[in-house]
Amino acid sequence: MQVIVGIDIGGTKCAVSFARRQSDHIAFLDKAGMKTETEDFNKAMEGFIRIIREKFRKNPEWMLIAIGISCGGPLDAEKGLILAPPNLLKWDKADVYTPLKKAFGVPVMLQNDADACALAEWSMGAGKGCKNMVFLTFGTGMGAGLILNNELYSGTTSMAGEIGHIRLEEDGPFGYGKYGSFEGFCSGGGIANLGRMKAEEALKAGKTSLFCKNEEELDSISSKTIADAMEQGDELATEIFHIVGKYLGRGLSVIIDILNPEMIVIGSIYARQKDVLDQKMMEVLEEETLPVSRKACRIVPASLGEMIGDYAAISVGIKAYQDSSRFS
Repeated sequence: MQVIVGIDIGGTKCAVSFARRQSDHIAFLDKAGMKTETEDFNKAMEGFIRIIREKFRKNPEWMLIAIGISCGGPLDAEKGLILAPPNLLKWDKADVYTPLKKAFGVPVMLQNDADACALAEWSMGAGKGCKNMVFLTFGTGMGAGLILNNELYSGTTSMAGEIGHIRLEEDGPFGYGKYGSFEGFCSGGGIANLGRMKAEEALKAGKTSLFCKNEEELDSISSKTIADAMEQGDELATEIFHIVGKYLGRGLSVIIDILNPEMIVIGSIYARQKDVLDQKMMEVLEEETLPVSRKACRIVPASLGEMIGDYAAISVGIKAYQDSSRFS
């Protein structure tokens, strides 16, 4: 049985998935989790190799054909290097390619998590069948993976799709090193920052909200506490998500006008808050976007759910195997 391994690397935990292809989808066979060794990259690699060897020892009928790795950027995908992403600052120029290639002798590929998720949603999820598709993470941060002309487009230095860095306003919530950036308005951290700004304004005016009743609660504000308050009818929380929807529309307008995709797939927060975000997002899209391009583009939530990280890493493994077969 031909088996692909996918390694999903996060800031606090990692997952190693084992799957086989079945015509146009994959079947997961097993999965193992481990705490991320943020202080010691070599220990993390030893852990990955140990898990993989153990699983194949217990399943002698398995034959490893490729390994895919998904990790937040920045990174150098061609060289297989992780370049000190914000949640793994000590993993600077960390070579994930060489140890795995040396240990198992199969094709190995590294992609940033947005690109990996784009591959997954394009090949097995909401974007299946699309020629031109954009995937937006809209989770802790805001990144994009680009499928253009049926190919993953990573750019000259593997940095294509860093849509969160675009500045949408001169001032605003902080995200991706900028105030008023797309990530500042449209990410988990950005929504929390916007919530604190709005809560402080309310408190100074003698008002409170369900997610912040006093100054002591400012530091505990998160996108989830704001969303929970909105679901209970809190006016300020609803206003915040309307603002987020407005700037989501602005960011999407740039993507649609420049790339002319047939679909934009949005994950995480959008998938959970689609109804409220769509209210303002759609208004802005109609005002800002070229009509022909807007009409050609569908905007949909990601469909792979909570397992998208596992699908993403496996999808990178599938691409590694396909590319090696194509050029061998």
